[in-house]
Amino acid sequence: MKAFKYLLVYFSIAVIIFAQEAYISSFNTLRLGKAQKDYHLMAKILENFDIIGLVEVIDESGVEKLVKTLEKDGNEKWAYHISPYPVGHTKYKEYFGYIWKKNKVSFLGEQGFYDDKNRDFSRPPYGADFKIGKFDFTFVLVHSIFGKSEKQRRAEAFKMWKVYEYFQEKNGDENDVIIAGDFNLPAFDEGFEKLLNHKDRIIYAISPTIKTTIGTKRLANSYDNMFLSTKYTTEFEGKSGALDFAKGNYKIMRNKISDHLPIFIIVKTDIED
Repeated sequence: MKAFKYLLVYFSIAVIIFAQEAYISSFNTLRLGKAQKDYHLMAKILENFDIIGLVEVIDESGVEKLVKTLEKDGNEKWAYHISPYPVGHTKYKEYFGYIWKKNKVSFLGEQGFYDDKNRDFSRPPYGADFKIGKFDFTFVLVHSIFGKSEKQRRAEAFKMWKVYEYFQEKNGDENDVIIAGDFNLPAFDEGFEKLLNHKDRIIYAISPTIKTTIGTKRLANSYDNMFLSTKYTTEFEGKSGALDFAKGNYKIMRNKISDHLPIFIIVKTDIED
């Protein structure tokens, strides 16, 4: 697998945004819309990104409140899109959502849920199309099952190549597909072998050495990642990371924000797609 240079693992909240680049993020929000949150602090963290895929959204009210807080506390106008219905088990279901800066990102339309005829996924992945500058892409969000064992999680990972091909084929000429979210497995797990050996030269964008979940005493696991094709998504030049908002205050930040860090990639937006 081709080696890429990874951006500094954790960096301060003050991020310099360069012209003709975009920060694309994915964030497990920990029961957004139901759990108590410090929305002002969350907005301060997420304002660094241009678009964020939100995982583990329980109610649309949480997304609405987050967008309103971002606009109130900052100088940007934000928009959002949420999946038409939640998915999951009978007693527990989640939405997928996206928020983005209106002056930089254009929403092109939804691709909908992965057509999970065989019920391979507890929560079928969801995709939508966006454009930033000259870069247009399908942004697919995943929240894999945690279950009772790694065997259950790995069963979903084994099928992730099908998710990639489904959205590739569904969107016609658009070849830029980014699959992001909480996979509940590190990206080097054997479950992703078929995805990472795909003919489109798919890689994971976040180094598995980067811890992205927050324990009570330390950063714990590298469960969050993004997968993309180096054959097609040449706008990504290897810059990626996770924003560590915990700063050692693990238990407090788990309660105020989430038990996951937002992850991100940086893409060029001035390259003709």
